[in-house]
Parts: sequence; structure tokens; C-alpha cells
Amino acid sequence: MNKPLKISERFDWTLCLILFLFFLISCITIYSGQASGQYGNINFVLSQIKNYMIGVVIVAVVMYFDSEQIKRMSWLLYGIGILLLIGLFIAPDFLVPEKKGARLWYDIPKLGSIQPSEFVKVFLIIALSKVIVDHYEKFIVKTLKTDLFLFLKLGIVTAVPLVLIIGDDLGTALVIMAIFAGIVLVSGISWKIIVPIFGLAGTLAGTIFALVIYAPEFLEKYLKVDTYQFYRIYSWLDPVGHKQGAGMQLYNSMQAIGSGQLTGKGFSESQVYIPDRHTDFIFSVIGEEYGFIGASFVIGLYFLLIYHITKTALDTKDPFNTYICVGIISMITFHVFQNIGMTIQVLPITGIPLPFISYGGSSLMGNMMAMGLIFSIRYHEKAYMFGSDSKYLAQKAN
Repeated sequence: MNKPLKISERFDWTLCLILFLFFLISCITIYSGQASGQYGNINFVLSQIKNYMIGVVIVAVVMYFDSEQIKRMSWLLYGIGILLLIGLFIAPDFLVPEKKGARLWYDIPKLGSIQPSEFVKVFLIIALSKVIVDHYEKFIVKTLKTDLFLFLKLGIVTAVPLVLIIGDDLGTALVIMAIFAGIVLVSGISWKIIVPIFGLAGTLAGTIFALVIYAPEFLEKYLKVDTYQFYRIYSWLDPVGHKQGAGMQLYNSMQAIGSGQLTGKGFSESQVYIPDRHTDFIFSVIGEEYGFIGASFVIGLYFLLIYHITKTALDTKDPFNTYICVGIISMITFHVFQNIGMTIQVLPITGIPLPFISYGGSSLMGNMMAMGLIFSIRYHEKAYMFGSDSKYLAQKAN
């Protein structure tokens, strides 16, 4: 039997290095992004450093708990998340002020604004993983009926936060859908169920998109949808025609990234003005200042992160951990694809930040919480990687 690994050997140094590189990229790019003077003398870099420090504490706390403890807390965390979302509707204005036409943040004195939906995404991943594991412990024999039952349970658990979020925050709602889709695809549910349902959902989405483009009056008259929301789609399809209005950010973003060419203009040499470029449009700063090479490095770093989490999912012995890894992969992948896509006209603008790089406390802390789960999986699984799996099996038995 092998000796237990030391703490330093159980720690995920690879993930730590990846996050450190994201930290450096974030601070350097935010410094350039805030140079436009849009927000006066506010030092977003210092605030982001503080956010990362809090994120490290969150990672340490989450890492302390093993998979069995996290599994036992899953419904408590999910319930807290739902209550926080409900609170956004009923809390007084001084606690939940309206910002940019939506009530998405709690304003807490001396702490700042907290967006609960960023944490709900992680709580949802844990809850969905718990649902699947419990289902297969109860239904050992797998049939179409049990698979459909599992799909319905996953759908209900996902629908609750989705309904509470989708009205004011379409971007986060899309992330939740991506998490649901990713976990369902690896849940073991029969493709005879998945293909028709996902096909129907895709057809419905395509129909709605076609109505937005060709028959917006129908949606306004019969579904009572405000057509002003469609300008985000129109400006995406024709940013040049809307560059003085709704398409200004997208048009300027493409100009900035294109002007960066191969090597970029250099550190803090951005010339194209883009509102809020230190947040959702931070990739345009990377593209303009560091060009194709810098943008490719950042994208490559995300690929490395996804590969590392995928390897963790394949190495783990606990299915619960595997589903958590898949949920996190789905969340991060969609964030990256959507954020970068919206800066180059591949996808519509939805206000989704670039993980670990965009300025924002709640977003970063939610992502660091997710990374804490990966650290936990690596740390605790290596703790009982002896010559046999006896300790692991004993833990599962308890």
C-alpha cells in the first residue's frame, strides 16, 4: 500500500497556474480598458485585485469540503440561491435598486453590489449532479420510462431559476440552458428522448428568431413582446447600419479587433472607444492591443482550462464529481464562446462577461467557486489514492 500523498502533492498546481495567468491578463487588460476615462478616477484594477483575493478565500473554503459533504449541502445551496432570486422581486429599492432597467443586484453597505445569479449557476450544477446520482441509486434498472423521469426532474430543477432570471437577464438564462444541456448529454438519458426534445427546442428557437426578423408585429400583437428588445438582434445583423445607435458597441468592437492585426498596437495603446470595454467587451481590448497573437493566447488558455477540467472529470472515481465537472465545462465554454462571439458579430450581444478576465466581483467569485469545486475534487480524491480503492469504497459506504 502506498503512503498518503502530502498536501502539496494533492494540490492542483496546474489549475493554480492557469488562474494566476488569468489574473495577470485581467489586471493588465482592465488597466488598458479603463484608460478611456469613462468612469473618472475609479481604479478598477485595484478592485479586481480585491475581487481575486476574495475569490482565493472562496476557493479555499469550497476546497475544504469533499464530494460527500457538498452532496449533502446541495439542496440547501440550491434553496438559498432560489430565495436570493425571489428576493430581487420583493426586496425594497434601497437594497435592490434598479440598474440599467433591471433589478439584478443586492446593494450591501461596505460590500458593494452582489449579483446572486452568478452563484446560482454553480448551485444549479451541484443540484443537477445530485439529482442524477440519486436517480441512479434508486433506479438501478434503466428504461425509457426512468430516463424520461430523470429528464423531467432535471428540467424542473433547472426551470425554477430560469423562470426567475430570464425576464431581466437573458444572458444568464442562456448560460443556465447551456449547463442543463451539457449535463443532460452525459447523464445517460437515452438519445431517443434527448434528440426529439432538443430538436423541438431548436425548432421553436428558430421559429421565434424568424418571427423577430420577419414578423415582429405578430410577437408584439399576440405575445405582447416589446419590439424595442429586437433592436439588439437588428444591430447584430447590421452593425454598420446601426453604428450610431444600438450597434455602436459591436461596430466599434469589430473595428478595434480588426485594427489590432497580427501583433496589436501595444500595451495601453487602444484608440477605438468602446463603452464598458473593461467588462463585457474586454476581448476587444485584447484584440486591439495584442492582435491575433494575443487573442489566440487567451483562447488557448481557455482551451487549456477546459482540457484540465475534462481530465479531472475522466480521472475522478465519483460520478457526482464527473457531472459537476461537465456542468462547469458547459458554463465556462458557453461564457467564452458567447462573449468572444458577440465582440466579432458571430453572436448577438447578451451582456455575458469573459470568465476570469472581465471586471466584475460577482462573476469572478461565482467562477472561483466553481474552480473551488475542481480543486476539491483533485485534493480529496488524491487523499485516498492508495494501492487499492478501499478507502474510497469505505467513504462511499458511509
